Amino acid sequence: MSTDRTVDPVTRAAPAEAADWPLVLDGELMRTGEAMIPAGDDGLIRGDGAFDAFPVRDGRPFARKAHLDRLERSCRALALDCPRAQLETDIDRLLGQAPPGYSVVRVVLTRGGHRISRLESAGDPEALTKPARLLPVTYNPSVLLNGVKSLSYAANMLASRQALAAGFDEALLVRSDRVVLEGPTCSVFWVRGGRLQTPALETGILASITRQVIMAAMPAQEGSFPLDDVLRAEEAFLVSTARIAQPIAAIGDVVLPAAPGPQTLHAQETIERAMDEEAIA
Repeated sequence: MSTDRTVDPVTRAAPAEAADWPLVLDGELMRTGEAMIPAGDDGLIRGDGAFDAFPVRDGRPFARKAHLDRLERSCRALALDCPRAQLETDIDRLLGQAPPGYSVVRVVLTRGGHRISRLESAGDPEALTKPARLLPVTYNPSVLLNGVKSLSYAANMLASRQALAAGFDEALLVRSDRVVLEGPTCSVFWVRGGRLQTPALETGILASITRQVIMAAMPAQEGSFPLDDVLRAEEAFLVSTARIAQPIAAIGDVVLPAAPGPQTLHAQETIERAMDEEAIA
């Protein structure tokens, strides 16, 4: 692979290296840098399409079925065809190309009828595990897209870029009524009064697979929580299959008492164990 390590600060992708990763486009295996879709595809022109992604460890996927089930739900919401059997075949071919260690399979379906399954770097593990400082960013979800992983992620990426430009590590999306939502690509949990809490799906957040793993193993109160409540937390963390459970050191100018705290460490162990068990299976 290329030695060019210039990375996008939000996606943490090195463009030259990314071009060398394998990809299956409409059933044909190739390098990412060789793949082309028509410029008129509305997936590109209008962000009209769906995607999902799941981690791979040493060639073994984590929660593959759950992620593809969610992709199918996204497609139904968008009135988009989801060729599940073909995607399964594409993914099997990709997994045979997976390098040792962590990587990610990203699946994309476009309005123009193209399907893309691609292996990607899992990002810089140090950047995704060190305690993060979050900038609250106002974000109002589209009711029509609640729970849908559509290709229209520009607002999420912009929130991350605003946070980085202000000297923070990531954004914390907060509705205009001050209700806390999630990170641009991750879920958020915090502990207040000894109780684990997290936004309810009804607030407009994504039904994260990693969030489900935490909820199944660690009792948590769901609800519509104002930012002021979260600022009084004893500890907090972000979860995703790439981050595992990343401690939150500060939100805005408020420094949290513990990063990581005991519940964060428990969450890290819970996710790691779930990934190990699936890898063994």
